[in-house]
Parts: sequence; C-alpha cells; structure tokens
Amino acid sequence: MSEFKHISVQDVAENMSAYRVVDIRDPQSFAAGHMPQATQLNNDNFAQFLEQTDNEQAVVVVCYHGISSQQAATVIANQGFKDVYSMDGGFEAWKQTQPVVTE
Repeated sequence: MSEFKHISVQDVAENMSAYRVVDIRDPQSFAAGHMPQATQLNNDNFAQFLEQTDNEQAVVVVCYHGISSQQAATVIANQGFKDVYSMDGGFEAWKQTQPVVTE
C-alpha cells in the first residue's frame, strides 16, 4: 500500500507551482472559495484526473479541515502516484493566511 505525506499550508504556499492541488470539497464550497490553481475533484471526474495527470507530479489533496483528504490521498497514492500529500488543516487553515479564489 502506498503512503501519502502530510504538508503544511506554508509549504504549499511557498512552492505552489510544484504541486497539482486537488480540492475534494463539494462543488458549492469550491465555487464559494478555493486555493489558486486548485482543481475540484469528485467521483465524476476522478477517472479523467487519473488519465490526465502524470503520476510523477506531486499532488496535494485539500478538504475542509485536513481529515477527509487523508483518505483521498491514500486512494490517489494507491493509483501509482509517487508524491501525494494531504494538506494539514485543509482549506479552513489555508484561508486564514493565504489568498482565496472565488468563481
């Protein structure tokens, strides 16, 4: 079984371009505010994400508080991705100190 790693909001913010950020919150929450360059990921587009994302690309999984993202990060790691992270504190921690994009 592949393992994911934990990453802090600060580490993601400092090197944003190095990561493919996927947000697993519901579409309404995502539209109301999300991290710059984040992609909303759900059951409907998960297969497409797997097909279109290089498994060498570092992936950061974001949820509300950093709990659900751990399970999702495990699923992604088990699909052959080598560098998968769950962001500690989730989007709630991100929006305390970092910019938020709204649609």
